[in-house]
Amino acid sequence: MSYRIIALDLDGTLLTPGKTILPASLKALAKARQAGIKVVIVTGRHHVAIHPFYQALELDTPAICCNGTYLYDYHAKKVLSADPLPENQVQAVIRRLDDAGIPGLLYADDAMMYQHETGHVQRTLKWAESLPPAQRPVFVQVNSLADAAKRAHSIWKFALAHSDTTMLARFAQQLETDLGLACEWSWQDQVDIAKAGNSKGKRLREWVEANGYQMSEVLAFGDNYNDLSMLEAAGLGVAMANADEAIKARADLVIGDNTEAGIAETVNKYFEHVST
Repeated sequence: MSYRIIALDLDGTLLTPGKTILPASLKALAKARQAGIKVVIVTGRHHVAIHPFYQALELDTPAICCNGTYLYDYHAKKVLSADPLPENQVQAVIRRLDDAGIPGLLYADDAMMYQHETGHVQRTLKWAESLPPAQRPVFVQVNSLADAAKRAHSIWKFALAHSDTTMLARFAQQLETDLGLACEWSWQDQVDIAKAGNSKGKRLREWVEANGYQMSEVLAFGDNYNDLSMLEAAGLGVAMANADEAIKARADLVIGDNTEAGIAETVNKYFEHVST
């Protein structure tokens, strides 16, 4: 099969644990782009948190953000298509978060907002401080998520992190059952809450077909449950070795973990015009 598009998840996949891209990956992906292959970031991240990676890859494609909630044109700095959360569902989630004592991170418009500073927020803020000012993600602490949500134009998703993952799983299941929301694990201790119907696979398919390609021409890399819709829809779905066994079982191919050169090796193998 001739692949024409490479779709890449970031955290746990293209990025190392230190939030860097391996030089071998950069080199292989650059060669693929020079040969006319489209490289697309497909991430659970907000678009304000992908700047250093997008620039390092020197991409000209839009980014699929927040697990497929929206398509973002990085160069024009605008949203091309989106399915944000409705206001009534946003407020219902916030009320339930307050009742359960679960801190939530709200992804909205051009910023991520939080009321309580969690370990996840602290780690991200520390990472942000290591970046040049123009590349730092926008984090805003607010007095009330409910009030902040009312002032926002679009709510992309909630990110919920908690050390008690069993409790978090029950909470997410209740949101799915009672409110009809899409709840996907994006990290070991993080569940993302978005409008039902949104997924990486769905938004990727829309972009692929709108540009005259087919999903069979996509080579996709991922590591978590929010990547499954993309991995299973792609012509070749590649899971990282650091993924859960359930993810690897549903992928077409399993490569090394995100500290190894598996992505580069796979790109070099499946694109004849890309040499090592």
